Amino acid sequence: MRKAKKGENGKVLVIGGSKEYVGAVALAGIAALRSGVDWVTVASPEKVGWEVNRLYADLVVRKLKGTKFLVKHIKELLELEKKHDIVLIGNGIGLQAKAFVLSYIKKTQKPLVIDADAIKVISLDLIDNAILTPHSGEFKMLMKNSNIKNKKMLIKKIKNNVILHKGAVDEIITKDRTFLNRTGNLGMTKAGTGDVLAGLCAGFYAQLKNPRKAARKAAFYNGIIGDILMHKHKGYSYLASDMVNEIKKLF
Repeated sequence: MRKAKKGENGKVLVIGGSKEYVGAVALAGIAALRSGVDWVTVASPEKVGWEVNRLYADLVVRKLKGTKFLVKHIKELLELEKKHDIVLIGNGIGLQAKAFVLSYIKKTQKPLVIDADAIKVISLDLIDNAILTPHSGEFKMLMKNSNIKNKKMLIKKIKNNVILHKGAVDEIITKDRTFLNRTGNLGMTKAGTGDVLAGLCAGFYAQLKNPRKAARKAAFYNGIIGDILMHKHKGYSYLASDMVNEIKKLF
């Protein structure tokens, strides 16, 4: 019999969600779990957490007191992160959580995957060994916040971070090389597909312990899943929730 114990394949903590965006953090969490990790905890404001429980019983949910993320929650989350390998932050978190995001990112001891509104409020000098997953608008905001004018400056400031710049052709940008991913299709512009990608990044990062490999693998398989669904649906009518269900067939 194969010897194994719970947690050997990685544990992911997902920090996100708000009253406006419950689905985003749920999709990210279940995508991370589907990638092959053993455990995913979602940390969300209390009411959001109960909704995540209702959507996916497989996710462990830490329900934070109050209706939104506050700086006072950081102590609790720094203790919680000790039980996890990777932290994904930003999915559905909302810009009202800016102070919380900045403070947490400065204090965390864990490798990060940063997505959505969390990307909009940080600069590259705050992080290292992180995967960032911006679309074009978020990428511009990241460049502005980091006081970076062009790609040459970006390469100098990127350190050991990996930027997965989402687009018709994804760019996976590192300090010494840029990789291109051509899987995927126009149907992947739908809401929620980026949350699935971020969840895959976190899941693969927890397993591979390498941000570059994790970002490349996540981009490739996220696109492949979209292409499979496009053929199944004979068009772009598939949803992000369809992508989550397709992951289990691919892995």
